[in-house]
Amino acid sequence: MSDGKTALGLDGNVGALICYIPFCAIGLIYSIIVLVTDKTNKLPRFHALQSLLLNAAVFVVYMLVMIVGVMAATANSTILGLMATGLYLAVFLGAIGAIIFCCIKAFQGQLFKLPVIGDLADKWSN
Repeated sequence: MSDGKTALGLDGNVGALICYIPFCAIGLIYSIIVLVTDKTNKLPRFHALQSLLLNAAVFVVYMLVMIVGVMAATANSTILGLMATGLYLAVFLGAIGAIIFCCIKAFQGQLFKLPVIGDLADKWSN
């Protein structure tokens, strides 16, 4: 792992942190930039891939919850509607919690692996 600056001139831990920022797709754009430009610094590359995989997983789960919500609306079912709302809230809070936790670990310079996607990110970031 290289401890120097990223290809964009940022410290490695700051670059890794930026990969998780969800506002205005900053993390998404920066993660892609890191993967394209920085071939030597393992920390930002790992966190860029893990961030992209985390966003993809949250998107897929969110779409599944939205399908449940649409089914509840078409069935005019209060129970399914409440279940979809609870699932949506759980996905939202879980995603925010995972993002904050990963931001902290990235800024500390740790290669913390999330379950399943962390191993993929570690393998693909080499």
